[in-house]
Amino acid sequence: MTAITPGCTVARYLALRLAELGITHLFGVPGNHLGPFLTTLRAEGDIEWVGTPTEGGAGQAADAYARIHGVGAAAVTYSVGAFNLLNACGGAYVEQVPLIAVNASPPYEQWQNYRALGMLTSHMSPRPESNLDVYRQVTVDAQVISNPGLAAGQIDAALTACLSERRPVYLEVMEDLWDEPCPGPEEPIVRHERPFSARNQAMLDQAVNAILTLVEEHPGPDGRPRPIVWAGEEIDRFRLGGQLTDLVEATGVPFCTTVGAKAVVDEDLPQFHGVYNGHASHPDVYRMFKDWATCRIGLGAWSTSKNLGGEQCVGGDWVMAAHGGVSVGTSYFPDVQLAQLLPALQDALVKAYGSGGPAADYYAEAHAHHGPLDGRPAGLRHHRASLRTSGSRSRHADRQQLTYDGAFDRINHFLGQETEEDWTVVSDAAFSLIGSMNLALPAGGFLSQVSWLSIGWSVGAATGAALAPERGRARPMVFVGDGAFQETCQEISTHTRLGLRSVVFVMDNGHFYGIEQMLVHPSYYSEPGSADPEGADFYNVLHPWHYDRLADVFAGKNTPANGISITHAFELDDLLARLTDPNDPVNAGPLLVRVRLRRHDYPRAMAYKVPKPSATA
Repeated sequence: MTAITPGCTVARYLALRLAELGITHLFGVPGNHLGPFLTTLRAEGDIEWVGTPTEGGAGQAADAYARIHGVGAAAVTYSVGAFNLLNACGGAYVEQVPLIAVNASPPYEQWQNYRALGMLTSHMSPRPESNLDVYRQVTVDAQVISNPGLAAGQIDAALTACLSERRPVYLEVMEDLWDEPCPGPEEPIVRHERPFSARNQAMLDQAVNAILTLVEEHPGPDGRPRPIVWAGEEIDRFRLGGQLTDLVEATGVPFCTTVGAKAVVDEDLPQFHGVYNGHASHPDVYRMFKDWATCRIGLGAWSTSKNLGGEQCVGGDWVMAAHGGVSVGTSYFPDVQLAQLLPALQDALVKAYGSGGPAADYYAEAHAHHGPLDGRPAGLRHHRASLRTSGSRSRHADRQQLTYDGAFDRINHFLGQETEEDWTVVSDAAFSLIGSMNLALPAGGFLSQVSWLSIGWSVGAATGAALAPERGRARPMVFVGDGAFQETCQEISTHTRLGLRSVVFVMDNGHFYGIEQMLVHPSYYSEPGSADPEGADFYNVLHPWHYDRLADVFAGKNTPANGISITHAFELDDLLARLTDPNDPVNAGPLLVRVRLRRHDYPRAMAYKVPKPSATA
């Protein structure tokens, strides 16, 4: 029989375990059922409670915190809070983010009353398993803690599953159990990886040999191998950035990333060739990735619609290593883990081709082979320089209205040439994500939700990004559409309360769901001369807000917040210059920037979806 540790309660046990995982901030919305736990949490002193205006915002913050730190947590109260948190938990489940969802439920006594008398109290449902059932759909472990003697084992099982599976877990704790005694923590919580056996070694060897065969069977015109690596989300989730860097540096093989793995390693690495996103890629990147490289090796990349940008499938000259297995052309090798594949593939490529054998600058080679093309850089160095310098033209003289591309070009120049601060770019779904994917950033400098795509995610996520210990000195820079911002604008209150110096660019294209219009009726964008709002589908039109004025709503005497509206390129240039001055008041707290764009504008990367005007005549 396990002895009860003096002074340990269920609340203290959970607080100690969360602190053991290095969690420094717990996000959430309180309720009476959660109160006793928060009181204990504060008494322990290791974890700071961050109350947010919405449960969804708490989940977004915990999600971003977990992407950076490795695990995050949010706490809410039963039903009304838990169902609001469910969306964020669903996104974390799909995108393999370790998130701990704590749900404080009515006391055991109330459940006994319901069973005996049918009496419901606040937030209770006639179905006692209602909260548990829905969370079972988006977690790898879900526990209801109703017995203090079993609490320690249940908490440990859930946290172990969270770390091991790298996905969310759910802990539902009845209110009158928080202060009940329970055994204290014993062995530390550790991640349990899948065992690597002789059978796994044989399968790994077969997969590596199949990849080498694919590379050999697809040489370039000069007979040399021309592979390119497509690094994806699992490089980030499994913390394999160091192994990826080792692979590309030892072999010289060029690599791109998916949008979701953008900046998983430093984008100044000489082997980095850009973000590949199907037809939405930068034209230079698309041509190099598809036409000049002769085979593509996906490492941890997910073949989602967002990553493939308008393409429906990968081809027979692709390798896709993700979800615990490896596809090589039409062959599949199950139970091959990415952490073993990367060093094994590195060794095999070096053995086959020597150190740096597959090294190449595909931009320069394609330029030399095909001759110059208007606007195409002569090499990787020139490609990067063209991206980083394109925003510096006509400074303080350009009175043209901003466009998506013009704004992101200027911001890219700012990040690469003008600022000395460390920034974390947090990009929302839709045009904001497409526009920001070609920013040149250091390792860890980009966050996005690219599969779940819950609009407004970025505003709450910026809170978690700013508070994660690993990026605590980095300043959040958020790009969010006007429709997305209307979903989660309250989270600017958290930025203000905490004194975060976030810069939130609200891309206001005339109160309009631009991406939805493009997905349903892209022909709208073939008629840029029409300024008639009725030309858009009625359900995509938003109520107009003065987004910049919300800063005055959230600001307090000791918690400054600022708002500004910009329309022209020179105004953005002036603002970016102010961001480099630590004494400028705009840098004292969060800054809301309303970027006013034309209705018919869209990022050039989406042009492949827009029919030619003649096709709509």
